[in-house]
Amino acid sequence: MLRQCLAGIVLMFSAGACFAQMTPVGTWQTLDDKTKEAKSEVQITEASGVLNGKITKLLRKEAKQDLVCDECTDDRKGKPVLGMEILRGVKKVDGKDIWEDGKVLDPENGKTYAAKLTPIEGGKKLEMRGSIGPFGRTQTWVRVQ
Repeated sequence: MLRQCLAGIVLMFSAGACFAQMTPVGTWQTLDDKTKEAKSEVQITEASGVLNGKITKLLRKEAKQDLVCDECTDDRKGKPVLGMEILRGVKKVDGKDIWEDGKVLDPENGKTYAAKLTPIEGGKKLEMRGSIGPFGRTQTWVRVQ
């Protein structure tokens, strides 16, 4: 009886840990679409049920750490890419492990896209889809441990 109780407690805590990782909240490594080389790290935070994310590291060897977003057309124009909020206003879809309704910025071209985030592989990876209408592309980000 005691063994069953202990096994149940262990299972409950391990299931909770797995569930906790099925969220986009955390730090993610972004990858270049063509080379699959690590590009940056983005930290996603949650406040009042809304996700926002900012670039915390630029990882490419040739990346200028003082790079600014000259192509941006909003309040981020001319601001440093490092520390820039590139994900804004994303909310969880009721009953699903999907977050959307926000915007994601591509600081390379200054364009913003509708954002859809879906944790995959037990929360170890994140599908980040940016789209304008029916057109878009999906990147896979990798969780930083």
